[in-house]
Amino acid sequence: MYQLLQGMRVVEGAAFIAGPSCGLHLAQMGAEVIRFDNIGGGPDFGRWPLAANGASLYWEGLNKGKKSVALDMSSPQGRELAVALATAPGEDGGLFLTNFPVDGFLSYPALRERREDLICLRVMGWADGTPAVDYTINAATGLPMMTGHADDPRPVNHVLPAWDLLTGAYAAFALLAAERSRRMTGRGQEIRVPLSDIAGSSLSHLGQVAEVMTSGHDRPRMGNALYGAFARDFETRDGRVIVVAITSRQWRELVRVLALEEPVAALESELGVSFSTDEGMRFIHRERLFPLFEPAFARSDIATLKPLFNARGVCWSPYLTLSEALDEEGGMFRGNPIFEEIRHPSGLTYPASGPAATLSGAERDRLVPAPRLGEHTDEILSRLLGMGDLEIARLHDKCVIAGPRDRD
Repeated sequence: MYQLLQGMRVVEGAAFIAGPSCGLHLAQMGAEVIRFDNIGGGPDFGRWPLAANGASLYWEGLNKGKKSVALDMSSPQGRELAVALATAPGEDGGLFLTNFPVDGFLSYPALRERREDLICLRVMGWADGTPAVDYTINAATGLPMMTGHADDPRPVNHVLPAWDLLTGAYAAFALLAAERSRRMTGRGQEIRVPLSDIAGSSLSHLGQVAEVMTSGHDRPRMGNALYGAFARDFETRDGRVIVVAITSRQWRELVRVLALEEPVAALESELGVSFSTDEGMRFIHRERLFPLFEPAFARSDIATLKPLFNARGVCWSPYLTLSEALDEEGGMFRGNPIFEEIRHPSGLTYPASGPAATLSGAERDRLVPAPRLGEHTDEILSRLLGMGDLEIARLHDKCVIAGPRDRD
């Protein structure tokens, strides 16, 4: 963790991935992120994957470094406490992150009555307020119809919640931009970040919207080939690899390592093209190129190709299972300084990721695990809302609030 945002206070009332991942990014850069949940946990408190003891590895992964307040959100007093936390005074506070509905007790107009300079970042499904999750948004983008092999018409869902993750990262950026604006103008605002708009804008930025509008047809399925360049999976004697040749150097070194200079040159001569200088030609004529590369890979094994590819700057990777990737020395996980072994609220000890960014000249602070549900209830109500011990005790007695001991 870093301390770039030290002193900033964000209150989070959100579930699932997009909202909590936004809070996670802010917490790992030093902000105090205070999450409120229903007593017993919100709708994501028990989401899979689960530890053997039933604890959600998902929940403790997305909530590292945050503080937890547990409230009875079904009661008027509990809802009042949620509003009070979101609008609590303080120059570095007044930042509220939520995916609660636009209307209701956590609506922006209702909150603004309590704190005029409030910044409310609201993650949504569809821009009109219709509920949606990553996978339903993705189905509406057309991407599952582009994914898969040409001989299979079924849509192919991906397992990565990409729109959730992009939305969480964009929301963190938007919240910081609004906070900077407030420092200059004194004005708060509501920011709405729908998953649908993140998906639509992403496809626009990548030229895919323009492609379909100007061509009049959808992009066809092409299996594991990369659109517009030379890339695909190839089977070796002992596994499967992907190679990507976008730049001229990547292409030349790939051809050289596989000793395919002569057949590739002959094909260039036949077609009157230069694969070395035009990546589009490699894509257009991929069905002529693939049969040259397939036997070259089939004759090789990964152990032989690895040092040659790495030395020549070929862009490639073997296909690994996650368990294989976790075991790979010098890979994405083992020995990576963004990971630290800590004890989590589930009672398990395992490596977890801190900030993905590495700041030059700054040392990483120790990684803080996710809180136990309600772990900071008393502390936050006392410090932020000025409640005394007797008042807090009465709220416990009425089951309006809960701490971790109330669940043990």
